Amino acid sequence: MSSILYYAHDPMCSWCWAFRPTWDQVYQTLPDDIKLVRLLGGLAPDTNEPMPLSQRKVLQDTWRNIEVRVPGTRFNFGFWDACQPRRSTFPACRAVIVATEQNASSHEAMTKAIQHAYYLNASNPSDDATLIALAGDLGLDANHFGQLLNAPETHEELRRQIEFCYKLGIPGFPSLVLHNNTGGHRIPVEFNNPELQVQLILDAAGERRSVL
Repeated sequence: MSSILYYAHDPMCSWCWAFRPTWDQVYQTLPDDIKLVRLLGGLAPDTNEPMPLSQRKVLQDTWRNIEVRVPGTRFNFGFWDACQPRRSTFPACRAVIVATEQNASSHEAMTKAIQHAYYLNASNPSDDATLIALAGDLGLDANHFGQLLNAPETHEELRRQIEFCYKLGIPGFPSLVLHNNTGGHRIPVEFNNPELQVQLILDAAGERRSVL
């Protein structure tokens, strides 16, 4: 039986942004007998309410903490002045779902586009207009993308993925869980050591090869 690696994330999760360089190496080096399944966890539901000042401070402090703990991670703090922040990541998650349905390879592309827009370019991925513009930049059919972004079937698919994350016992994002014939294995997330991260996955899958 081949192994299944579940990667649970949210495109607006700041720790997932910090994990991006390691994750890029992980999914590009997985052996063929480990099937990758990406799951959108949905940190925060839809809302039009502005983010409270206290929560803005918490998130800005989190960004500063990440910059210290994961060297090389950058954030554009101009976002907090340029945008009207809302605690709403479901739209960005739905954008990844729609992009993937239009083009299977677009899961990573749309996730990266959202992360760059949010963390580097001070754009707000909680806004549909931002997400539709990103879809166009990726060469997707922006009109069709906009029609599907809030379609009932897109909402349902996000709900299904969130529920599956709960079933896997995922405590937060990013998370890695490997399933094989010996059961489920929660894999520690290594933000600063891509080689060790890959090795931990291979060990959980019972593949004792070296990646060094």
